[in-house]
Amino acid sequence: MINNSYLLGLYGVTTDTSSSGFGTGATVKAKKTQPTAPWSSTTTPAKASDLVRAALGGRRLIDEGNVSLDLAGASTDYRKMFALYQGLTTLGALADRAGVKGIASSEATLLAKRFGDGLAEMSAYLKTASFEDVRLVQGVAKTSVKSTYALERAPTSFVTAPVHDGDPTASVKAFEGEVKFSMTVKTATGTQTVDLDLAEMGTSDRSMVNVVDYMNGKLEAAGVATRIASQRIPAEPKTFKSGTKTITLPAGPDKWALQVNGGTGEALSFQAADTSDAVYVTQGVGKTGAGQLLKFQADGGAAPAAQQGVDDPFWVEGRVGHADLPDGVAAVKASAVAPDGSVWLVAELTAGDANQPIKGARDVALMKYDSAGNLMQTKLLGAASSANGFSIAIDGDGRVALAGSVTGALEPGKSGDDAAVADSFVSVFDSSGQELWTQRRGAKAADEATEVRFGADGVVYVAGRSKSGMPGSAALGGWDSYLQAFREQPIKINGPDVGVNISTAQFGTGGDDSVQAMTVSGADLYTAGVENGKAVVRRFTLDAEGVPSLASTRDLGYANGAIAGISVENGKVVVTGHTENAALDIGTVTNAHAGGSDVFIATLSADLQAAGSDQLTYFGGAGADTAADVAIKDGKVWITGTNRAEGAGKDDPTSGYLAQIDLASGAVQSNRTWRADGDQAKPTSLSIAANGASVLDRLGLPQGQIMQADSKLLTVATSARVGDQFSISPASGGRAVTVTIDAKDTLESLAKKINAASGRQLEAKVITDLKTKPVVQRLEIKTAANREGAIISAGAIGKDALGALGLTPGFVGPVKPDKDAMKTFGLNLPNTLSLNDPASIKAAIDSLAQAMTAVRSSYRALAPSTGAITNTQTGSGSSTAYQQTQLANYQAALSRLMA
Repeated sequence: MINNSYLLGLYGVTTDTSSSGFGTGATVKAKKTQPTAPWSSTTTPAKASDLVRAALGGRRLIDEGNVSLDLAGASTDYRKMFALYQGLTTLGALADRAGVKGIASSEATLLAKRFGDGLAEMSAYLKTASFEDVRLVQGVAKTSVKSTYALERAPTSFVTAPVHDGDPTASVKAFEGEVKFSMTVKTATGTQTVDLDLAEMGTSDRSMVNVVDYMNGKLEAAGVATRIASQRIPAEPKTFKSGTKTITLPAGPDKWALQVNGGTGEALSFQAADTSDAVYVTQGVGKTGAGQLLKFQADGGAAPAAQQGVDDPFWVEGRVGHADLPDGVAAVKASAVAPDGSVWLVAELTAGDANQPIKGARDVALMKYDSAGNLMQTKLLGAASSANGFSIAIDGDGRVALAGSVTGALEPGKSGDDAAVADSFVSVFDSSGQELWTQRRGAKAADEATEVRFGADGVVYVAGRSKSGMPGSAALGGWDSYLQAFREQPIKINGPDVGVNISTAQFGTGGDDSVQAMTVSGADLYTAGVENGKAVVRRFTLDAEGVPSLASTRDLGYANGAIAGISVENGKVVVTGHTENAALDIGTVTNAHAGGSDVFIATLSADLQAAGSDQLTYFGGAGADTAADVAIKDGKVWITGTNRAEGAGKDDPTSGYLAQIDLASGAVQSNRTWRADGDQAKPTSLSIAANGASVLDRLGLPQGQIMQADSKLLTVATSARVGDQFSISPASGGRAVTVTIDAKDTLESLAKKINAASGRQLEAKVITDLKTKPVVQRLEIKTAANREGAIISAGAIGKDALGALGLTPGFVGPVKPDKDAMKTFGLNLPNTLSLNDPASIKAAIDSLAQAMTAVRSSYRALAPSTGAITNTQTGSGSSTAYQQTQLANYQAALSRLMA
């Protein structure tokens, strides 16, 4: 006779009969088929406060040993799954606590740090946890993924800013007067220069149609394929704020621009014979502080007078152009002009554009603009968490130095002594934006680099402030000023050259000190800043190796303001800033203080000793006048900043200004003042381009070459840094293979690395996205034909290449496998989650909730397909398909016997 209890007991099923044998009252009870989940209603969850306390106490978030299963012999997948869920719950408790209003900043910092550590622990666990019957990955589960980063192909056409509105057959104001320039067309066989002078049109109306015809006639006669066209820009209503009022202007007439269509194989550039100096000003406008780049034509020179642009409602005399900075630009702190006439901005980004993502919550970008205000290049620093940029310098070879502060990982993926405390950094790039070297040298407490300048023989000087002793120096109290010198060492070991620190000096008082301006002049280096409330200038002498030594100090008196710049002009040290002090300790006063906060220009002797030639000039009105930045050229001081009425509050109108002051006499030679959207104009930086303004500005055409291709190097075009990584693991389990970004990697070379690292389980290739304008190229990764795919995992926090490329980690393979194949669940949990601000906290809470849902789904996937089947095998896995089929047969036979 068959022992039914024995048969069913093999599979966790018992019989419960009301009498011996097979009576009609017999019933079959199914045993427990899965261990009780931690989210079950019958389970008492841990208190959130206890989870937070344990996490801050250093306890691991994921601990399989702390998981209890109430079903003997259950699959080990449950233990891992429940441990993972408990870790997610703890991260959620940390995020919830960080979102509580009014918590102390010290606690918020601690919560953010522990959250970051816990996220890293979660990521590491998912890479090594070997699930047997389901697959859980940190990212997503898809058959293919595409990079967000996209490389724009070399453009074949160029469209200017609008130069005319209305009837295209009517006369165009921008074409009036003397309009002469030349176009150079370079081909493989030679170079052809085409001179264009609208005076040659005689009495013909200078309309869009006629001027385009004239230009194309000249190009055709020269035998080149490049042509000019007019581009219609449909009109749209424009809305802006003035005070408390929102003003919407009607759509008005259509606008027209020039379009340059390049011939195949032809490189184009534009030149103008008659030029003047150009002054660039960056500013924030409106309540949101949206960024703009303004261009002014300096008085003098041979360029025709500036004209009001078609789309410039806040035009002021002398402005020849403006460009709105991209969305995501939170601030611009500094700018400088390169030898080729382009202008580089130091921008802080809270988001990258659609084709160029940032890694963390805030990154620094070098943004390169041509003379017509067109964005040519964006070079991201690549900070994993948050970074701020404060200063830029460009040398005669076009090398760019950038200085600021970084929190979290940067180079080489390290987070400093404390991942939540800001450290100083300096990075040097070549003229194309390729990184040459980076140094991060921080104190135990917070510090930041506020100024950077090039010296002789490749030495780079960095000044800033620190709350504790910088490496090799001792603290003085409060915020201290510091000065560091770096020399480039050409040691190439799979990466850029190295900047080696050769000197560090810490100076100041027992109060709060800072360096706000710095300049190098021959064998002297000068700093200016506010030390314990006073404006102080220091002179350092440089030895043969470029090492600075303090030589003299000058106290200018209580500042009650800030320093905007310092430079050496005609053997004199010139310090500029703003102050409420009407009696700074500086010799002869040429213009008196007018009240409130005024701009000041101080001229001092080179040795900083008091002299009869010292001179002080105040500039401003009775209200609050500030100096944001300053530059000196040919004895003229250019200053930009803000004007506010006397007694004005923070929400009252703020105007921007650009003033030119004669250094010798203190006379104000020009002062342009302007408004902006929302009556909030706040200039932030200023730079001068010699001969940078010309008639080309009227036409929206840049000086120099146009339609240049973007760099294909990933380390230039993305936020990826040399040494950034990600890994690829076999879908069925096994050793992960690391993919590392090299200095010369492109999308093409990276695709080859991915194919090799995946063992040909994946097919990576560069595809052309024809749906976008302009057409771009992306990296696509999909499952190779008849293969099972692979798991792509993010690199360590601070060295993750996936975030820089806009690639999502996870499983790339069949997402709808056969019924007997392993199911994959993606947690979609980015490594970039943080608790830095309310928006980040909300995003973290939402992502964690989604991840918990994925874990619960994987639990349901482990449930036996037949109710009486139980994961109670003594081995490590659950019931096999064969065992389930056999059990179904036994149950069918038993039912017939019981009937």
